Amino acid sequence: MDMRAFYQKIHDAAAAIEEPFPIVISLATGDGGKTGTPVEVTRPVAAKMIVEGSARLANGEEAQQFRDRQVEAKRLADQAAAASRVQLTVLTTADLNLLKNTANQAKE
Repeated sequence: MDMRAFYQKIHDAAAAIEEPFPIVISLATGDGGKTGTPVEVTRPVAAKMIVEGSARLANGEEAQQFRDRQVEAKRLADQAAAASRVQLTVLTTADLNLLKNTANQAKE
């Protein structure tokens, strides 16, 4: 394999990619690569994957769907993190009665 030609192809492919972080869709490979998995990578990594034949650039609709799923996953993770920060205080019955008595006395 001519390494100079290989790296020139990678360089040319990277120059053709407009986005700094493109979405690529994996292709089936002989070593067990799975078809159809989208991933966001850097421009040089995308170019290398395309030249090697292990991925292709996602079209506009596929990229938008991937980004929408990422936004939704982030929202759910933020929501779960916020829910885990809820603080609870456990009171004994005596403490609860004391609070009620104090509140009743303040009303009177």
